[in-house]
Amino acid sequence: MMIQQKTSINALRMLGVDMINKANSGHPGIVLGAAPMMYALYTGHLSYNPKRPDWFNRDRFVMAAGHGSALLYSILHVAGYKVSMDDLKAFRQWGSKTPGHPEFGHTEGVDSTTGPLGQGIAMAVGMAIGETYLGARFNKEGFELVDHYTYALCGDGDLQEGVTQEAMSLAGHLGLSKLIVLYDSNDIQLDGPVQFANSEDVKSKYEALNWQHILVPEGENIQAINEAIEKAKANKNQPSIIEVKTIIGYGSPKAGTSATHGSPIGNEGAEKARAFLDWTFEPFEIPKEVYADIQSKNEIKGIQRSIEWEEALKKYATKYPEEAKALQQAINCEMIAIDFEELAKAYQPKALVATRTSSGDIIKLLQQMSPLLIGGSADLTSSTKVKGIEGDFSTKTPLGRNINFGVREHAMAAIVNGLSLHGLKGFCGGFFVFSDYMRPAIRMAALMKIPSVFIFTHDSVAVGEDGPTHEPVEQLAGLRAMPNLEVLRPADAKEVMAAYKIALQSTDKPTVIVLTRQDVPTIEESSIEGVEKGGYVISKEKSSMDAIIIATGSEVSLAIEAQQELFKQNIDTRVVSLPSFARYNAQSQEYRESILPRTITKRAAIEMGSSFGWDQYTGFEGVKITIDQFGASAKGEEVVYQYGFNTEHVVETIKSLINK
Repeated sequence: MMIQQKTSINALRMLGVDMINKANSGHPGIVLGAAPMMYALYTGHLSYNPKRPDWFNRDRFVMAAGHGSALLYSILHVAGYKVSMDDLKAFRQWGSKTPGHPEFGHTEGVDSTTGPLGQGIAMAVGMAIGETYLGARFNKEGFELVDHYTYALCGDGDLQEGVTQEAMSLAGHLGLSKLIVLYDSNDIQLDGPVQFANSEDVKSKYEALNWQHILVPEGENIQAINEAIEKAKANKNQPSIIEVKTIIGYGSPKAGTSATHGSPIGNEGAEKARAFLDWTFEPFEIPKEVYADIQSKNEIKGIQRSIEWEEALKKYATKYPEEAKALQQAINCEMIAIDFEELAKAYQPKALVATRTSSGDIIKLLQQMSPLLIGGSADLTSSTKVKGIEGDFSTKTPLGRNINFGVREHAMAAIVNGLSLHGLKGFCGGFFVFSDYMRPAIRMAALMKIPSVFIFTHDSVAVGEDGPTHEPVEQLAGLRAMPNLEVLRPADAKEVMAAYKIALQSTDKPTVIVLTRQDVPTIEESSIEGVEKGGYVISKEKSSMDAIIIATGSEVSLAIEAQQELFKQNIDTRVVSLPSFARYNAQSQEYRESILPRTITKRAAIEMGSSFGWDQYTGFEGVKITIDQFGASAKGEEVVYQYGFNTEHVVETIKSLINK
């Protein structure tokens, strides 16, 4: 190893150690062990511009092993990003730019939030799909505007997560050759040696998944790491995993043991590491030549390349104005510009249609209006109706916008997040009960404030014969509890259109759209504007209200049927459609009072799901026709009837409420 390389690598190591010691919290093992990999990547391969951190054609880097954040912040600091020495000293402290795990949108140079192991590689797969699709869609002769690599750095823990295996299986199947994973293979995890929990043949495993496996036996060998990355880039048919054998906690007193994984090595340990590394500088002291070394090696591959790219983009916009307009939307992560008035003219729903069906029709039309919509279902397109257009995506057919995710729900959701991080509008579909499999990735989307779209069908016990394993009960309440997540349960085709309008105009939060398997009537009074407010009066009272019936989804039409029957019995009610709790709660008090006046305390909520959360609308004097137990296997109509979701039961419930 050259003297300057060694100095720069040790600077990264000791910066990380100093940060962790000062915070008295963090993970020094990966910092000390994986620093050579990070140095090799940032100096020899990764194309970036710290002055333009959002440069669209930069190589993407995902620190999948998010607990190695101190190493990432160290390289970002010396590479010239707006991560100051004071920021490093504030590692893991309140309000700092250097939180315990990397956060997208919070720290310059961080391409994705990571920390929950497994999510990072799956998001990297989505980014690689995005790069391939966008390149095929927008590149022209002489204009390679989208042409970059996606890198991820992972550890043993990442590769043990199921979501990682789902994602890597799909990446190998698709042949995503511009995806390169650096594997910090140190044979240690938190509880001890990896062999306690895992004895896989890594090479054979990933080759079986159609990945190129490259072994670097010595993690301190920069030349070997560089050669491995070059070999990975030369492979045009497969993604690559580069297994680099390292020593966790390299240079520290407990190197090679799990004791260095997640605990500071302390001042004494740091001094011994300094002696081992021949590092003569004080804590947080970095010689100027380290900055010069790392930054100079990106002048041509990064900064100069980004300047040339900006010039090319201007020429492209002149020659291909329409394509440039769409590409600019992806570059700026703007809302999808779709004329929803035109959409309303183009789509006229049937009088009776399942919301999953109207959703399928609408999403096809939306994709025809924008090239940035891409996604698919988890082996369920015939059931969910969620399918991309223009054929199936692969590296051989990169313009296909339907991604056959296979039965890989968790990876599907995380991959969609990767697409969204790359400026596309990623969407995916599945059965609502299996949102449980996807919840960690949905949470990541909400945390990152990215506009991924998650579409769920078969939204209630009306699923029927498949029984309680397939009948969601608690999922709506659970997702409504998640911060910064739009949860919409539309009542009919018009409300479905409104849900897509909200989803596609979002720039800072993901959207969950929950749809019926069974047919529901198209309601004349349903309103796109009403859905945008979260709740509205969908069927008015005749004069003075005796009660208010509040419902969502398929139960809205049931509420209206009950209302009409109550009218015949001289009982006057109002029906409120409440497709989004969060949007309704965000409205002014004046608006909310106009929909649910406080003077009307007789209220009934109808929803085929958990009662949790409904008290805020029904109050102490109200009632809830909901389900707080698992479903049953029988014909859907029978299950729905037995659980009380029928006109007779609703009418009797309202009458009993009024007569209290």
